[in-house]
Amino acid sequence: MSDTRTVGLLGTGIMGAAMARNLARAGHSVRAWNRTRDKAQPLAADGVQITDTPTEAVTGADVVLTMLYDGPAALDVMRRAAEALTPGTAWVQSTTAGIEAIGDLARFAEEHRLVFFDAPVLGTRQPAEAGQLTVLAAGPEEHRPAVTPVLDAVGSRTVWTGEDGALGSATRLKLVANSWVLATTNAAGEVLALSQALGVDPQSFFDAIAGGGLDMPYLRAKAALVLDDQLSPAQFAVDTAVKDARLIVEAGRDHGVRLDVAAASADRLTRAAAAGHGEEDMAAAYFASFEDPPPTR
Repeated sequence: MSDTRTVGLLGTGIMGAAMARNLARAGHSVRAWNRTRDKAQPLAADGVQITDTPTEAVTGADVVLTMLYDGPAALDVMRRAAEALTPGTAWVQSTTAGIEAIGDLARFAEEHRLVFFDAPVLGTRQPAEAGQLTVLAAGPEEHRPAVTPVLDAVGSRTVWTGEDGALGSATRLKLVANSWVLATTNAAGEVLALSQALGVDPQSFFDAIAGGGLDMPYLRAKAALVLDDQLSPAQFAVDTAVKDARLIVEAGRDHGVRLDVAAASADRLTRAAAAGHGEEDMAAAYFASFEDPPPTR
């Protein structure tokens, strides 16, 4: 088998569009579909064929890649494409779907005799555009060569978590990782809000922790988006972070763990979205700290 594939990509949001570009740059033949065609159309300049339906996108594909909003959305779109799915086709499912939904998606794959890979990614807009995502993947070892060129095109590293994608081991690891990401992001917003309320220059906080165990590049990066008013375009949008936070809380509850920080993160992100920041970077959870518009930074 050659190193190039025909890829049917479903979903061209922040992450899906970046994946499509990197797949095309790597020499793969990419057919992409998005609910709003206008959002996918710019990819044509990168050699991506834009289709009007999911069925067109997956027809003749060696690999189907889904990067949609959530599990139900992924299942709905795959059902719409079902008539064109060929038994034996590899399905790389990269939507952050949650544990229950992964089971539903895996059952669909089994019904249509697809080779199912549970393959969410770690990273946001910038690493996605650079092809530097970390892919968390579970799927049968004997079929991995079929998808390896695709995973290599979108990520710098693939972490294999198991042989059975239906068990959702990659999704479980993604939820654990995202719980840390969301907690850190919300903490960054609260640090900035508290510093303003107490009349503390945020830079003095960063100077105090510089080079020590409390210092974190991620903390500084998220704080900078707020301080420099660079919340758009989003690296990872508030609306999507709300969904992920709720999936994390749900997973904890279903497994007997009370995740108070994750629940608080979900609430803060929900308030930020309600205040009109849903399409901004998730660092905009900062705005949830204020009952009224925040003071000038």
